[in-house]
Amino acid sequence: MKAITGLLPWADGDIEYLGKSIRGVKAFDLLKQGLAMVPEGRGIFTRMTILENMQMGAYLRNDNAGIKQDVDKMFGIFPRLKERRDQLAGTLSGGEQQMLAMARALMSQPKLLLLDEPSMGLSPIMVEKIFEVVRTVSAEGVTVLLVEQNARLALQAAHRGYVMDSGLVTMTGDAKDMLDDPKVRAAYLGE
Repeated sequence: MKAITGLLPWADGDIEYLGKSIRGVKAFDLLKQGLAMVPEGRGIFTRMTILENMQMGAYLRNDNAGIKQDVDKMFGIFPRLKERRDQLAGTLSGGEQQMLAMARALMSQPKLLLLDEPSMGLSPIMVEKIFEVVRTVSAEGVTVLLVEQNARLALQAAHRGYVMDSGLVTMTGDAKDMLDDPKVRAAYLGE
């Protein structure tokens, strides 16, 4: 994920985004092109407020009215963040920090949202909320690339699934078909 977003150097290969290679493209330029990421570990600005973190997600935008509208939209999706809008982000629980990281990324109005292990370390109720947002964002037309160890939830939220082993794609297909596949169920769903 970090190589895709220009945060780490590439070892090999190429990736196309919007019909063009993104090898060597800076993270800043990828964000301008509509690619946003929620990193593993969340990467929030701990000494900034919730509202300031969200505004940072929109720093490339010039439409103040649209930014305010999107802040209100994020507070509608994540009401817990609205209650604490002036609280320092570093004082939030892990689940609240994950909500904030997602809200900040969505403030950039991405075409492609990369989510790296969004459920890691979260309570079951918080995991369900995060995946509810993933489904909503996808339904609104944002493409979501999700790396997730909880295969069941990932496949339930996805249209297409890929299974990787030691960095190699070992299986790909329609997510629903993969959920119904006895080999996938035995190997990755614990059945």
